[in-house]
Amino acid sequence: MISYISGKIKRKTEDCLIIDVNGICYEVLVPKAVMSALENNSRSDENIELVTYHYLHVEPSRSKPVLIGFLNEVERDFFERFITVSGVGPKAAVRALSLPISRIAEAIDGANFGLLKSLPGIGEQRAREIVAKLQGKVGKFCLIQDKVRKETSSVVREDIQEEAVAVLLQLQYKRNEAKEMIKKALTANPHLSTVEEILNQVYRQKAKRK
Repeated sequence: MISYISGKIKRKTEDCLIIDVNGICYEVLVPKAVMSALENNSRSDENIELVTYHYLHVEPSRSKPVLIGFLNEVERDFFERFITVSGVGPKAAVRALSLPISRIAEAIDGANFGLLKSLPGIGEQRAREIVAKLQGKVGKFCLIQDKVRKETSSVVREDIQEEAVAVLLQLQYKRNEAKEMIKKALTANPHLSTVEEILNQVYRQKAKRK
């Protein structure tokens, strides 16, 4: 069982790091929330250390070991609790943890189904199962200081807001209406990071009002 990994980042993709450990390279899946923190706090030329969750992914024709990386043991503990929910496997959990873990924990404790449904791969039924299973058991995770730095993300949001406005204009919405819809989407979920995520949130909010 591999519990920790320390080395230099050899290559990085959207959800994966290739880490060089004394000449041997390991592939480590990393949730978006953790990846964002790494990008803000580490350089590619320095060693990083990750706490890992190690499991065997089994398919009909093969099986392979998988490593999932976290900044500390508390984040890994949250992940291990998250995957106790029926239907949430390790890979689905990696995809779902797209917001800071403290925000997700707060949403679980406060039964904020809107935020939970905004997580990739989490629908209405799964959000309710998460709350039913974990509500009242995630208090310590709400205390994690993992909020994304606003000075970094705000510049990005200005760009993607303009792109999202342009898309809505093409869909025959008026500029003022488009800006207001996007503003409400970002208020509901301030950590949306792509045009697609913003527009998905806009759609969800319009659907609620019907």
